[in-house]
Amino acid sequence: MTSPHFILTIRCRDTVGIVAAVSTALSGSRAFITESSHFGDPETQLFFMRTVFRPTDGPSHTLEDFQAVLAPVARRFDMELALHAADRKTKVLVAVSKHGHCLNHLLHQWHSGELPVDMVGVVSNHEDMRRLVEWYGLPYHYLPMLDGKEKQESRFRDAIASSGAELTVLARYMQVLSNEMCRHLEGRCINIHHSFLPSFKGAKPYHQAHARGVKVVGATSHYVTSDLDEGPIIEQETHRVSHSLDAEAFVRNGKDMENLVLARAVRWHAEHRVMLNGSRTVVFQ
Repeated sequence: MTSPHFILTIRCRDTVGIVAAVSTALSGSRAFITESSHFGDPETQLFFMRTVFRPTDGPSHTLEDFQAVLAPVARRFDMELALHAADRKTKVLVAVSKHGHCLNHLLHQWHSGELPVDMVGVVSNHEDMRRLVEWYGLPYHYLPMLDGKEKQESRFRDAIASSGAELTVLARYMQVLSNEMCRHLEGRCINIHHSFLPSFKGAKPYHQAHARGVKVVGATSHYVTSDLDEGPIIEQETHRVSHSLDAEAFVRNGKDMENLVLARAVRWHAEHRVMLNGSRTVVFQ
């Protein structure tokens, strides 16, 4: 029988002996480490670690067993420690408005088994994407803004809760979330912004870029915070553009970047590769 794999993530104050202590605890329980990455940030004095391992004696060791093994190490170093079954898929709810390219890319990757998540539904303030979503056999939550933002966001939170979603993805969801909603989703909501942040925040960034005559346009995926388009960045991509292109060509060229950048961010989050470091992220690729 194949042994299960587990993913261990650690965040704590940086000091001597952390890697040795974790490795010793795992080897003492006959765990075989298959992947390990770590980073000590000299600015924040924080240490980050992601380790993938499996028991060498089959499935007899459970996640709870390894939690007990690692508990003394966590206490010793005052760690924020999390342990996940590698085959458990993160439940994802996607929010979209009228631009469906990012949504379509995510759904295609999920449906083809290329994105390791469990899609649980789509929320939208428009009906435009219903046919696409229902073709994939997913619930479509139509939440128009007719009764105002507060009531609409209350229904949005209900959809998150009822679906069991652990990650909310704003796939060109063209609504600014309230501060309360941002706090509610802190660390578990990813947005795609069609610009190479921190440049060209807000609406129509491609048109802003064109007006400034830039030679490179980009896309940015980041965690959502109450500060618009200023959340911790997960992934970015750029593409060279020519003076001969108009603003609409910038938009067309940018869509492929948006697809790739958002999908990478969702994948890395689902694989527990992204760790928050204040206003920044540590991403173990």
